[in-house]
Amino acid sequence: MIEEIRKFADSTHFTNALKVTTATVTPVLFFAYLGHFAEGFAIALGAFFTYPSDIPSSLKHKINGLIVTAFMVAFANLLVNLAYPYGIIFYPLFGLLIFLFSMISVYGQRATAVSFSCLLSICLAFAHLHSGWEMLQYSALMLAGGLFYLLISLLFYYLNPYRFIELQLASCINLTAKYLKLRADLWKIDADKKTITEKQLALQVEINTNHENIRKVLIGNQSLSSDSAQNRKLLIVFVNLVEILELALATVFDHKTLHEKFDAHPQVIKSYSTIATNLKKTLKQLSKNIESRTTYRSKHSLVEDLKKFEATILAYEKTLGSEDAKEGVIMLTTMLQYAESQVEKIKIIERAFNLKIKEEDVKVNRKELEKFLTPQYYPLSTFINNLSFSSTLFRHSLRLSITLLFGFLIGTILPFQNVFWILLTIIVIMRPGYGLTKERSFQRTFGTFLGGFIAFGCIYFIDNNVVLSLMAILCVLLGMSFTNISYKTSATFVTMYVVFLYSILTPNSASVIEFRIIDTIVGAVLAYTFNHFVWPSWEFINTPKHIEKVILANRKYLNEIALFYNKKGSVTTVYKVARKNAFIEIGNLMASFQRMSQEPKSQQKKIAQVYKLTVLNHTLLSSIASMGTYIQSHQTTAASDAFNRVMATVLQNLDEALSVLNPSYSSSILPISNSEKAKGFTELLAIRLKEITEKDTSDAANKVLMQEAQLIIEQLIWLINLSENILKNTKLLVAKE
Repeated sequence: MIEEIRKFADSTHFTNALKVTTATVTPVLFFAYLGHFAEGFAIALGAFFTYPSDIPSSLKHKINGLIVTAFMVAFANLLVNLAYPYGIIFYPLFGLLIFLFSMISVYGQRATAVSFSCLLSICLAFAHLHSGWEMLQYSALMLAGGLFYLLISLLFYYLNPYRFIELQLASCINLTAKYLKLRADLWKIDADKKTITEKQLALQVEINTNHENIRKVLIGNQSLSSDSAQNRKLLIVFVNLVEILELALATVFDHKTLHEKFDAHPQVIKSYSTIATNLKKTLKQLSKNIESRTTYRSKHSLVEDLKKFEATILAYEKTLGSEDAKEGVIMLTTMLQYAESQVEKIKIIERAFNLKIKEEDVKVNRKELEKFLTPQYYPLSTFINNLSFSSTLFRHSLRLSITLLFGFLIGTILPFQNVFWILLTIIVIMRPGYGLTKERSFQRTFGTFLGGFIAFGCIYFIDNNVVLSLMAILCVLLGMSFTNISYKTSATFVTMYVVFLYSILTPNSASVIEFRIIDTIVGAVLAYTFNHFVWPSWEFINTPKHIEKVILANRKYLNEIALFYNKKGSVTTVYKVARKNAFIEIGNLMASFQRMSQEPKSQQKKIAQVYKLTVLNHTLLSSIASMGTYIQSHQTTAASDAFNRVMATVLQNLDEALSVLNPSYSSSILPISNSEKAKGFTELLAIRLKEITEKDTSDAANKVLMQEAQLIIEQLIWLINLSENILKNTKLLVAKE
């Protein structure tokens, strides 16, 4: 229990909550002491509104983003105050501001955070409307609050510049360990492959987010990277974690065949299972040591495990004889090479965290690494291109504008105490997707009821403003900490904070919270209703686009591997970027499928087909990565004409699938005839048969050639089958029912 509390207190979520709590509580306490509570509260609001845009990024982007947010938040508040007295101006302006601020989300994650901050500022402007010079003063104080939050954020950053990235890497190691565990679970005789595949795909979504956060800070942060050996060591760790994940995805074993072949030799399977389990345990231990900043000492001797498995292979070959054990030894050798590669990468990570990697051994090419970052630019054309009903964000922005206008009219006409709480509830709950809006509606309503019940219980027994003030600060700290962990818990603590605050400021806090509960219910109902009936953005509308992107990403990755196999040499940055994009897009497709599964059954159109294409593309990525990993780690022979013809066949199948999804897509390769396809396939089978029947595997060189032929040919045949299935299922997806 104590360890869990310590871990939570050291987490990024708690640190972020501590930043915003410090930035909001400090001005309130300071100015209240001077007798200017209202001014302190305005500064606190500015800090609170600026906080959401403090997302993982380079220091430069962090500073620029927070400054822009601070100014935009203050400007939005000023516009509302200026227009409010003039109804004929106010209502069109209110709707336009909501629409424009919502639409800037088309520019990515940071723009989405800025959008949310501005929308909050607009809604809460109705809690403190001003006129004359007061509105300018109030907006200036909010701007000061935003800049004050920037100072607090920078203070936290410079006090511990590497802590965020260390925690992200610890999380990355932990997620990678989970992925390895799922791979190890496949060795169980009664393994449920379908369930394990679903878990792998869901985990890929988390891994993608984690990797993107690390790239933004570790690669994009010039202030850390310029002269810091520590930053370069962390970069080495991240690169090896990505390679461990790729290798795990790439190495696919036919577990059923292996069990059938080696069940009579249980020591073989047991020896390898020990390695697979200890790989996962070692990474888990590394993650814990990084989080706690304790010295890492390995509890598992992975090198000894490898030696034992190698000895097991020799014993197996000796027992059966070289000829009878030939095929089994090739399989086991492939498994051994996979384990050796994983152990080698884990050892590099261990040395990095034990500070045994020298600065001169960790050299990086900054220009090449920057190619892995998502470009930061904001062309007007992106905004204009999204001004159509085919855009999910356009639909959401219109829907949000109408919902807020409707909520404002209800709050104004009916006897609600404060309209801003209805608007705030809509802003916080309403999301482009139906599933998340529905989930948040329930969680916020539940959290409001629970938080109100607990808070009033505390007030009944506690009649001390100092104690209540401390409890309010604690609640806002915990509320912000749980925002991205458990929204229901976050809503509970935030409600308790509001109750404690009003119990201190007003004598009749009970009636205030009653209105808050009613306002929350009204806002939640409006958000859910409008999201369901007003230009709903059902996921089946977007899924074909995600499938198109993942097929295109896999195609580019496969093409880079084909080029690499033909040209040899070193792995290019273009190859690595193509690999990264393929991993990202398969995660995005899985996230789309997850959103679809949360929607009403009537809107889950062809969900089985979507899932099948998700699994097929994941398997295709696995097969592509398998070939790429093998080619990188072995001295391979020259690419044959048969290889190139079969590769062209696979690429052509993917091109046809892309053309089905997007008729305007044009292929970059010349089409090949059916006879050429058949010739390439026949040649591969002939080579495979020749390698199996004629090669003398007692010779080490011949054994390597046979292993290459077996793996490459099997992968090519598998790639053809997968690409044909993807084309077939893509046609079924777009076919009208």
